Amino acid sequence: MHRPDDHPDPNRWRALWVTLVAGFMTLLDVTIVAVALPSMQRGLHASAASVQWVVSGYALAFALTLVTAGRFGDMFGRRRVFLVALAAFVVFSAAAGAAPGIELLVVARLAQGVAAGSIAPQNSALIQQMFRSAERGRAFGLFGATVGVSSAVGPVVGGLILALAGPDGWRWIFYVNVPIGALALLLGFRLLPRIAPGGRGHLDPVGVVLLGAGILALMLPLVLAEGGGVGRVWWLFPAGLLVLFAFVRWERRVARRDGQPLLDPGLLTETRGYATGAGLAALYFVGFSGVWLVFALFFQNGLGFSPLLSGLAVTPFAVGSATAAAVAGRLVDRLGRALTVWGLVAVMLGLGTTALLLWLAPSDRAAWFAAPALLVGGLGSGCVISPNVTMTLRDVPVRMAGAAGGALQTGQRLGGAVGTAALPGLFYLTLNATHDDYHDAVALSVGSGVAAMLCALTVAVLDWRRDRSDRARRCPPETSHSHTHAGQG
Repeated sequence: MHRPDDHPDPNRWRALWVTLVAGFMTLLDVTIVAVALPSMQRGLHASAASVQWVVSGYALAFALTLVTAGRFGDMFGRRRVFLVALAAFVVFSAAAGAAPGIELLVVARLAQGVAAGSIAPQNSALIQQMFRSAERGRAFGLFGATVGVSSAVGPVVGGLILALAGPDGWRWIFYVNVPIGALALLLGFRLLPRIAPGGRGHLDPVGVVLLGAGILALMLPLVLAEGGGVGRVWWLFPAGLLVLFAFVRWERRVARRDGQPLLDPGLLTETRGYATGAGLAALYFVGFSGVWLVFALFFQNGLGFSPLLSGLAVTPFAVGSATAAAVAGRLVDRLGRALTVWGLVAVMLGLGTTALLLWLAPSDRAAWFAAPALLVGGLGSGCVISPNVTMTLRDVPVRMAGAAGGALQTGQRLGGAVGTAALPGLFYLTLNATHDDYHDAVALSVGSGVAAMLCALTVAVLDWRRDRSDRARRCPPETSHSHTHAGQG
């Protein structure tokens, strides 16, 4: 049933909460599992390299699926793809929790990652589809809060589940998705709008293969980084860039021939704000994603915190991020790119100060000293992720919303993969060079994450200046009006 744009769905806000709950689960599963790896390894008698695939395999499958799944949603209907993917996520979560050995657990996590990567682009596309004008900004504000907070609270939730569930508690990290996902599935059937898809068309199989091969080549060395994968298969980085270049050329050729590309090149060249926002997100997530593993290593291995206490130590960031993101969604239309500029300044100030305090503060008081700075960083982060999603996607045509949302999140996942490989790697290198000085290691690693955010700030400032120049050209100077009035007088 097609619903005209001028008659918004009366269930749209309740439907939004269904999609946000599903999105929160899938993004939480990127970080929540990290705190349970030691107990998984003991419980399944697995090697460190094989158990690492429980985290990295999920992230890899997630990233590989995003754009293609977004295009499927554009073609066959976002509601249909969302519900099928959510049902699969519930089933494979149960399979992961029940896995008798590491091999089946890794397979279940790969399948779970494909399902999660199929859900994610439908979330942003459904917002494009269900909301208009100022409502869309508020909806994207809640979506951005979900993205930011899910990453930040993963260690807290994982630590809490392990503390409550006992020695085999790692299984409940997966089982907890089953009742929540099943409830979201039932509500989704009832509340998600039954809007006709934009047309079946063709999937562009060559584009699917080229994009998948390029992303796989870029991410695989990072996924294998802990086992020395970067050194062994470094050549995949230039190979991946060449394949992605071939993908861009192919998509342009398909578009020139009036075909249906997997990812329309017009998104980058003609859609205002999309290329800038996607680049900014990728750079920001290099620092944003990597610092959480560094904090976990510092608090658990360096200071002897339990997983729960380690998660609680970074809770101020999550609180600040959730608070600011909900407010920022209402301000983005008025402040525009300036909001992300000042948000980036705040998050860099907060995390930079945190690095300094953890370097200088006594071990028994480090978490308390860092809490106010983490709160400032969280407030800044809430003004970056949420407004950037809104500004990146708000001018995207609804017919391309799924693929556009998938491509944006692919950039985030690639940036996150770089950060989660590079920053912990730098942490360990510093430990070796300083004879296990954890304070030096956390300061240098978090400081490097802030440096990646400086690159994102540069992109944001350039875009802000361009926005101001565009507004100045559109609006005649004040003096010209005064001269006109004087002449009429």
